[in-house]
Amino acid sequence: MNSLSFPTRANADLIEAAYRGWLDDPDSVDPAWRAFFQGFMLGNGASATPASIGAALAGAPAIDSLKQSQVHSLIYHYRSIGHLQAHLDPLSPPPGPAPRLSLAEFGLTAADLDESFDIGHYLDGGRMRLRDLIAALQKTYCGTIGVEYIHIQDTEVRRWIQSAIEPNHFQPAFNKAEKTRILRRLHKAELFEKFLHTKYVGQKRFSLEGGETFIAALDAIIERCPSLGVEEIVMGMAHRGRLSVLANILRKPFDVLFEQFSENYLPNTVAGDGDVKYHLGFGAILKTSSGAQVEVRLAANPSHLEIVNPGVEGKTRARQRIRGDTEARGKVIPLLVHGDAALAGQGIGAETLQFSQLPGYRTGGTVHIVINNQIGFTTMPDDARSTRYCTDLAKMVDAPVFHVNGDDPEAVCLAALLALEFRQTFHRDVFVDMYCYRRHGHNESDEPAFTQPTLYRRIASHPHVSEIYTKQLIAEGTLTAADSAAIQAEYTAAMDAAFAKAKAAEAAAAARPPEEYDPATRRFRGSNAVFQPPYKHTPVATGVPRELIEKVTRALTTIPDGFSINSKIKRLLDNRAKALAADGPVDWGYGEALALGTLLAEGTPVRLSGQDCERGTFSHRHAVLYDQGTRARHIPLQNLSPDQERFCVYNSLLSEAAVLMFEYGYSMDYPKMLCIWEAQFGDFANGAQVAIDQFIVSSESKWQRSTGLVLLLPHGYEGQGPEHSSARLERFLQACAENNIQVANPTTPAQIFHLLRRQMKRDFRKPLIVMSPKSLLRHPAAVSRIQDFNTGGFQEILDDPAWADWQSCPLPGASPEEKIETTSHRPPGRIILCSGKVYYDLCDYRARNKITDTVILRIEQLYPLHRNRIAELADTYGHGGHLVWCQEEPQNMGAWTWIAPQLEEIFGRKATYAGRKPGASPAVGALALHKRELTMLLRDAFNL
Repeated sequence: MNSLSFPTRANADLIEAAYRGWLDDPDSVDPAWRAFFQGFMLGNGASATPASIGAALAGAPAIDSLKQSQVHSLIYHYRSIGHLQAHLDPLSPPPGPAPRLSLAEFGLTAADLDESFDIGHYLDGGRMRLRDLIAALQKTYCGTIGVEYIHIQDTEVRRWIQSAIEPNHFQPAFNKAEKTRILRRLHKAELFEKFLHTKYVGQKRFSLEGGETFIAALDAIIERCPSLGVEEIVMGMAHRGRLSVLANILRKPFDVLFEQFSENYLPNTVAGDGDVKYHLGFGAILKTSSGAQVEVRLAANPSHLEIVNPGVEGKTRARQRIRGDTEARGKVIPLLVHGDAALAGQGIGAETLQFSQLPGYRTGGTVHIVINNQIGFTTMPDDARSTRYCTDLAKMVDAPVFHVNGDDPEAVCLAALLALEFRQTFHRDVFVDMYCYRRHGHNESDEPAFTQPTLYRRIASHPHVSEIYTKQLIAEGTLTAADSAAIQAEYTAAMDAAFAKAKAAEAAAAARPPEEYDPATRRFRGSNAVFQPPYKHTPVATGVPRELIEKVTRALTTIPDGFSINSKIKRLLDNRAKALAADGPVDWGYGEALALGTLLAEGTPVRLSGQDCERGTFSHRHAVLYDQGTRARHIPLQNLSPDQERFCVYNSLLSEAAVLMFEYGYSMDYPKMLCIWEAQFGDFANGAQVAIDQFIVSSESKWQRSTGLVLLLPHGYEGQGPEHSSARLERFLQACAENNIQVANPTTPAQIFHLLRRQMKRDFRKPLIVMSPKSLLRHPAAVSRIQDFNTGGFQEILDDPAWADWQSCPLPGASPEEKIETTSHRPPGRIILCSGKVYYDLCDYRARNKITDTVILRIEQLYPLHRNRIAELADTYGHGGHLVWCQEEPQNMGAWTWIAPQLEEIFGRKATYAGRKPGASPAVGALALHKRELTMLLRDAFNL
């Protein structure tokens, strides 16, 4: 301590100036003055004046201003980097003292330990001996929990976390019943894995051994949910630990799980192929100890680990809508379980966090739990990430992170409960990073000692967490060794009984005659499968009365009073009103809007999201109008009538994978809504290929989970280069089987109108992949009449309007508008089949060259292919004409290789290919070359 003393009357002016400054802004004065003024005001209340303060200062003990400021810095550093000194790794001893937290780092010495200093806003202020202060900070921030939260910009959030962890030094205070429950969950998790390891030697199960504490933490969260208003948890996780969650949390019957381990087990699916047991979803309504219920839904997830994350967010938002939880979003919460390597390595995690606070995607915050095995397959963290922690991406959205030692079950449960409370308080994401280990290899047949010999020697000798916790509870007198043994015996007996039941069921199934077996009673037994009627080509009437068309058009073309609209958009809206009055022509954007508007008016909600989808990439939609002076918003389709359903349209973040997965999850859990995702360009679907392959095209086959999600993928060759031409039609067709999806390439506004409406009018649900147009949005021939919307439905195969009545009257024209002049009723000499925009190029070529012997048929739905309708047309036009398939895509792309063998079967002869040559790139880069290729393929279509 130096000899500095505070002045009294001699410096009354200085005291008063400091006091006034402190009243205005406490942080503007020296910490020593701040500490004194705080204490003096507490002691003297409103009677304090500068004069009385000056008198009281006489003889007051001096505080070294520099050391005082360094004590405040020390508090800040413990809050900021105390986690560096926390004991997080259960396989390693506690770390040594962090150099940046040493006394010397702050200009302090051991001689200062017994001095008292102002502690600012730590523990509500006041003074504390430095020795006691450091002990409290170390206990709070350097125990078995390390906290990262100082990166959060919101002061209120930081203060909340401090008030939650600092008064009790972030130490658990569970009662005997709660501690016993934790131990029971540890024993259950451990014994379950050992049972499987013993009974099903070598079978993959991706065990939770080494991370069993996760089961206790998840159970604690579910137990706390009712008191925080949570009614439902939507959960996503990869395969590690999934079986334990199914058995020990969701209470999936043991005998069902054990039956699925049998080498002779067949899923007995009537339709579909099933999936391995550690990918299946499940749902359960769990009764907590309070008597309240919590519904938990575990999403099915393949081995693409983190890809399920945005799907869970979409499912959560759908469930929130179903439960009327669209404001607070506190009744339904998403809970995501990550592996450390996957969280750090896969960009889908960052994409999902990025939309966590966006209006169209927020779910009120997600609780993230990381099962941190400190390894990924065989790769160690030093080779797997550039960041210190696998959770460092959490900082991008100001999410707090609680790192915790998995061998301290009470600490893990405490952190998990605080995370849940944080989520409910601030409706933001929060992470619990549970450090543990993986007792076996990546799977149970893998040998980890090949690549981590020293690590796995440590793991082999490391006690199980149940053993560690049992010793702790015995030592503190909570329970006895006999109590622990009784819990184990009870659980083991239950599994033995279930195992015997599964074996008996297997034997009975083997003995049952095949004709007596009813697979419908067992398919996907023990999962959350949903079955639906099979796909059928039965036409669906989707026309609407003119009155409804008029109602929707009025909403589309009516501008609020005082709303200043862009003149070009005003002209577009005026043209729609004129088209209605004149019965046409209706362009693509108008036809699509009529489809959505009529569905809304009939009671079907609609959700549309994608990059720039409000306006539409090609300025055709304008679903949201903006005032030119104020940028106030007007959404015409939300203003049809007071009793209409809700229209949700959102410009998405610049993401394909996360946004498409979100919409997939939403559509899965809210089937009454038409959910649409629009790619900015069709080839952007490349960025969401995992979502398409692993979920959209295969979810029904693998998990009997259906979706009616619509993908709008702009597709068409207009000379815009290789990256803005192809939606990769061939990839979708390659994935077609078992009537899993619908792939359409509609060519008229009426067709997209009926197609979208049909999606919601049938008794089954299938994903709809639409090769949507670009140049056809404004093509003068790609229009419809108003009457086309009043009757009928989507036509999967379109006859040539120029030849529709050729057998009974003079042949119609070469283009849809003109008659073909002919003197006979001979069958066509050439039949060209095509799909999409190239139809209009073919019609134009036919008209310009006055070709009268060629019929052009459009396949509007490529899959499921309506073969019977094509066969009817084949019979109609005879079997002698030259058969041609024409496409604008390269020969190794598009529909050619997929449809050629089917055309041969239907027509009884091979089709000739007319189109671009095979290419490594979807399209050429030069407009001139594009035009030359188009000229050649059109010529070939009519001459080869």
